[in-house]
Amino acid sequence: MNGGRICGCSPKRTMAEIPNLDGLKLGLQPRHIRIDRSVLDGDDAFHPIEPVWWTANIYDGETEYERSLAGFSRPQRLAFAIHWYRAEVSNGGHAQFYSNSTGIVWRDALAGFEEMRLSDYAAVLRDSARLLGGDPPLDRVKREEVLDGLGPESDDSFDDLDTRYYDLEGRQDLDKALLVYMRKHSKDFEFDGTVMAGF
Repeated sequence: MNGGRICGCSPKRTMAEIPNLDGLKLGLQPRHIRIDRSVLDGDDAFHPIEPVWWTANIYDGETEYERSLAGFSRPQRLAFAIHWYRAEVSNGGHAQFYSNSTGIVWRDALAGFEEMRLSDYAAVLRDSARLLGGDPPLDRVKREEVLDGLGPESDDSFDDLDTRYYDLEGRQDLDKALLVYMRKHSKDFEFDGTVMAGF
């Protein structure tokens, strides 16, 4: 590791202090990433959250999730969660989002939509959470038990919400909204360091 630093975080930490650096076992390689104003002024809404994307641990429970995000700012965390929510719902709907490990980000995604004043997106996510009792467990096994409680047609339970989400994505440019948010909080997204990445 080159001891790169995460900027915009308090306190600043070196990459060696950030968890989840055992990525070599997963075929990941060290990669230097720099996020500065020129990146934020571009049109790529994913690149600014890459350091979080590769470092955050959504797979090993709430404690590891929190620990892996400790070196990042709240805006980075919220944008990261929105990216995961969107990726999963766009691929397989809310049932996929909640049944996969990614369901752990639902609260952060909701907080992100609320902070970004994307009330329609927040309403869809909030309504999906209501189907699971209003506060879906962050633990995947417990969340799957709640999903199982919806019955054999649990995937169908989300159909209307999936349709609402897809319609919303067709009308509201989420990438543009994320970029506006990132630029507004540019210092929170600055990064210059090495992460274990897959590409």
